[in-house]
Amino acid sequence: MSEQWRLLLTGGNTAFVNMAVDKAILVAHSEGKVPPTVRFYSWVPPAISIGYFQSLLEEIDIEACKKLGVDYVRRITGGGAVFHEKELTYSIVIAESHPLIPKNILNSYERICNALIRGLQQLGIHGTYAPINDIVVDGKKISGNAQTRKMNTVLQHGTILLDVDVETMFSLLKVPNEKIKDKMITDVKQRVTSVHHVLGTHVGFDQIAAAMKQGFEEEFHITLVKGSLTSEEKKLTRKFEKECFSAFGWNHRR
Repeated sequence: MSEQWRLLLTGGNTAFVNMAVDKAILVAHSEGKVPPTVRFYSWVPPAISIGYFQSLLEEIDIEACKKLGVDYVRRITGGGAVFHEKELTYSIVIAESHPLIPKNILNSYERICNALIRGLQQLGIHGTYAPINDIVVDGKKISGNAQTRKMNTVLQHGTILLDVDVETMFSLLKVPNEKIKDKMITDVKQRVTSVHHVLGTHVGFDQIAAAMKQGFEEEFHITLVKGSLTSEEKKLTRKFEKECFSAFGWNHRR
């Protein structure tokens, strides 16, 4: 019988709640209170997340975000600024010592990305892993991923782009001048793709989530059992949302 992991479908939440939930699961799993967990979610309202080491004021046009009703939040994982709108976001939380997760960080990225690649195959999309942390289709990025390891536990989260609005994204990010911005928009359009663009048709969140579930089960030879956050995880989520992810001090720390 295959090992059972927990599947969470938490729907759309604010950026602050989404990041707080990921951290709450990490803490609960590190204490042995919940099994390895895969979560699928989305962002309501749209949001920009920045990497742990980035400067909020250098990366994001805060006034533009406020005007368009876009959240902004600092992640606990590294990497660059990401505009979250039309996408499925996943997270996986699992012990560093788990035999199915390579100790080597690059190898662990590849293993987890392979689950996403298998999920994309369910939709008829053929992706490949592009080190360190991307998945590409026909040379164009369809998924970006970020990882951290804390308390002997791996948290990796990332996106599957359902559609891309490059103009909106660059209206929210700080770029030195219009000429550079125009070049960057053109560049991103040439380098980034989406499920909608590849298939030429709209695919809903639920269909993508079902495909990704199958991808994780096939890659890791496990069964994902639908569950819910524990009362302790919910309590931790509220704590982390208030004290960390929605707090000025956390988001403006650099």
